[in-house]
Amino acid sequence: MPRAIPRKVARCFVVAVPLMFLLFPFPLHAQQAPTLGPADLNDRLAPYVPTPMMVVEEMLNLAQVDRCDRVYDLGSGDGRIVIMAAQKFGAEAVGVELDDRLASESEARIVELGLEKRAKILHANMYEIDLRRATVVTLYLLTSVNERLKPILEKSLRKGARVVCHDFKVPGWEAENTVDVVSDSGVSHTLYLYVRN
Repeated sequence: MPRAIPRKVARCFVVAVPLMFLLFPFPLHAQQAPTLGPADLNDRLAPYVPTPMMVVEEMLNLAQVDRCDRVYDLGSGDGRIVIMAAQKFGAEAVGVELDDRLASESEARIVELGLEKRAKILHANMYEIDLRRATVVTLYLLTSVNERLKPILEKSLRKGARVVCHDFKVPGWEAENTVDVVSDSGVSHTLYLYVRN
């Protein structure tokens, strides 16, 4: 018969575990995204977790990106989606990134690769970006953030524009297609394709 946990130890456990989740609301390996500039938007967008490269490619394949497209990646991180969209798919690509360091480093990488004519990074608040020229929007953000973006996307995106979400849906939208991808590390990812009508 297993030994009972002493009452004092049990009390410490009950207090310590919830406290741990308050201190670390996101996975410990993930960096937290910066807060937004305006006071009324002063909240976290999502932890910064780079999308595996094979998932990036599958996102762009799912949206059927080609040379005629203008791809916007909201919360572009290190710029990998923007760079692949321009370099491999020939699209015009724009990344929107709030973090100073990530925006600067990804812009430098674009220059290093000679992609300035087809790709750029906007160091900006994604809620304030004009998306009327976008034909494809890629998102790897929390569901709550996608929900806040939804009215902006509905207002701005033209008919036929595609939105590809990595792991987190846009609440209230019906996906045109859903694809499961297993990365090289064996982690399963779900992609959602939405088409504006």
